[in-house]
Amino acid sequence: MSYQRSVRRNPNQAIQSVIISSPDKTLLIVVAFLVILGFLAIFSATAPKCLDEGGNPAQFLIKQLICFVIGFFAMKFFMNYDYKKLSGWNVIVMASIILALVLVDFTPLGVTVNGAKRWINIAGFQLQPSEFAKPAVVLLLANAFKNDANLFDSEKWVWAFFPIIIMAGLIFIQPNLSMVILLGMTTVVMYMAGGGSLKLFLSCAGAMVATAVIGLTTIIKPYQLQRLKTWRHPELDPLGSGYNIIQSLIAFASGGLSGVGYGGSIQKLSYLPECHTDFIFAIIAEELGFVGCVLVIGLFFTFIQRGFVIAARCPDMYGKLLAVGLTFSIGFQAFMNMSVASSFLPTTGVPLPFISYGGSSLIVSLIMVGILLNISKKRIKKIRNRY
Repeated sequence: MSYQRSVRRNPNQAIQSVIISSPDKTLLIVVAFLVILGFLAIFSATAPKCLDEGGNPAQFLIKQLICFVIGFFAMKFFMNYDYKKLSGWNVIVMASIILALVLVDFTPLGVTVNGAKRWINIAGFQLQPSEFAKPAVVLLLANAFKNDANLFDSEKWVWAFFPIIIMAGLIFIQPNLSMVILLGMTTVVMYMAGGGSLKLFLSCAGAMVATAVIGLTTIIKPYQLQRLKTWRHPELDPLGSGYNIIQSLIAFASGGLSGVGYGGSIQKLSYLPECHTDFIFAIIAEELGFVGCVLVIGLFFTFIQRGFVIAARCPDMYGKLLAVGLTFSIGFQAFMNMSVASSFLPTTGVPLPFISYGGSSLIVSLIMVGILLNISKKRIKKIRNRY
């Protein structure tokens, strides 16, 4: 491994070396495996549908490859761009995302798919602004918590949380409750990682539970409430709200230990809707079986482990919080997606990072990985006094 080293002396004649190493190779390998597995799963899940419609069987794969190229160069940029300078991007990033969300919610540029208005159409290219809110929230909170997590003791909390509240509100009305939950959980984890007050956290958690209970009876939309009702008993509405989860569980059962073989899924043949996005993990389970599921879970577990190792080794608090927030955001999203596919959680529209079809998700995930890799390159080693 090659190192670039700059040496300086302090007043006590101690020598301190700032070591810039290669990026974390294990994290790179894990991400590469996840992306390749995603390409294989997307092609397998979409090829029959494309052939049935008389189109190119690889058209979804080609679109995903194009987004990967964009995401790869974005990852390369952030891997080499000093992460400490990212704090200067907060205002521009927040303003851009809020503007994009407003355009999605309140202008004809917003695109509605399956009853949810989450995408914006620009020059024939669709983007999902809520995906970009994930790294934006992490950047804002890392900058806010790097010196003191107890922002509620001052007026700084307004500038830290006001943009997040606006984004969460705009995302909620799309509706995209799962993304709001993800952003909220990321905020809680970063607050605690920054040394926030446990007493205040428990108080806020109690208030959130009370709010959630009220929301279930007043604010939550009928179809979201129906999802909760049929979560544990999908057989109560097998052709309605319980249909997706029943078909997903059939895919898991059909896969068994080693699966039916790559390309051999039956559920993808118009039985399981959105099998290339929200329920792609079920197709992997059917074709690769329990072994394939363990592989995917193991890759994400390794990703989380390496992310937290990077956070622990980072010499400054800003980098630590960035690494924790980015790692948790991707890891928790993967947990939500796999839990939904296996009926551990109620159905939500969350893609599986790196694997599900979706350009915005892939590009954003690679950007987040680029920042993580940049943080992993930084080390500080203190050498003993010369005298």
